[in-house]
Amino acid sequence: MRFLRFGALAWGGPVAQIGMIRQQLVDEEGWIDRDRFNRVLAVYQVLPGPEAHELCVYFGTLARGRLGGILAGLGFMLPGFVLMLALSWLYVRYGLRLEGWAGAMVAAQAAVAALIVRAIFRIGSHVLENRWLWMVATVAVLSQLASVHFAVTLAAGGLVYLLAHENRNLIAAWLLAMSIALVAVKVWSEGGLTGLDALTSAQEPGSAARAGSMGAAALFWSGLKAGLLTFGGAYTVIPFLQRDAVSQGAWMSNGQFLDGLALSGLLPAPLVIFATFVGYVGGGLAGSLAMTAGVFLPAFLFTLLGHDAMERAVQRPRVAEFLAGITAAVVGLITGTTLAILSGSIRDAHSLLVFSVALAALFLSKARLLVPAVVVVAALYGLVASTVGTG
Repeated sequence: MRFLRFGALAWGGPVAQIGMIRQQLVDEEGWIDRDRFNRVLAVYQVLPGPEAHELCVYFGTLARGRLGGILAGLGFMLPGFVLMLALSWLYVRYGLRLEGWAGAMVAAQAAVAALIVRAIFRIGSHVLENRWLWMVATVAVLSQLASVHFAVTLAAGGLVYLLAHENRNLIAAWLLAMSIALVAVKVWSEGGLTGLDALTSAQEPGSAARAGSMGAAALFWSGLKAGLLTFGGAYTVIPFLQRDAVSQGAWMSNGQFLDGLALSGLLPAPLVIFATFVGYVGGGLAGSLAMTAGVFLPAFLFTLLGHDAMERAVQRPRVAEFLAGITAAVVGLITGTTLAILSGSIRDAHSLLVFSVALAALFLSKARLLVPAVVVVAALYGLVASTVGTG
């Protein structure tokens, strides 16, 4: 019940969620001391997965072993999962047939674009600490826009930074140059930035969806890949799920994908809970269960199969530097995806106004309920604007 309560009160994003867990379990009840908590948190900030969820699994394991870890993790994610499942059903069942829905969701998409831009600045300020990491991120932006497979981008980013950190700068520079050449050849052979074209061509407003076109196994695999690659925060899952759901799998439009992100911003849950929405559109109830399981499975396994071993591994210099390069590449992938999102979400003066006001509020305020408030206000503005426009 303790972790179910945490999940029901998990508003305000990862900072607020982690703060709540630390205050109650560390400061007030003393499960572990503050220094130990900081070391544990540092491990989960390096590993993929939502840190607050992984902390719940860690504390549950401390209390009752692996079964306790499983129950704690499930308790934390259950409220958000149930709410997102209900919203997914309503979205698929009614879609744009609700009066004003289209205008509300278009405005919410502009607010989501602002959320992602803010996330890029936050993640980048912590990750991009030197020129090599900046170069890795920049090449990753180009790779994303050119539709280079993300596995190639991530592997190259990790290797480039590892080599540079070991003072093998000539080899690192050569590998970076080869990566740029690969992007250039792909753009030339395909006649343009196909990644940008694929996303912007699917930017229509959210519309009525038809669930059930994808198999549960395929959706689980898509979620598992995304769950294993969420380095640097929950927003880093966006380019991986978007690639599978929009650019390649095409079981949903980019407008619907952004609608799912907007809905997740309203809930007390890690942002990756929007995978439940993506899975539902792709495969109904079974699809939502499969994709949610895939996204969250790594967050369970990293703790349940040996937190101490993971902690020792990420503290090894070569592993840490390779992961730093991967994280910089992920920042680039998000940025490339965001460029496409911006080009499709900011369609008119109303969208530009929502985006600008939301971005200013997100940078200027640290209120706990800021994210859901921004999404709700944006949706209400879109509802009113569309009603007045058609009145």
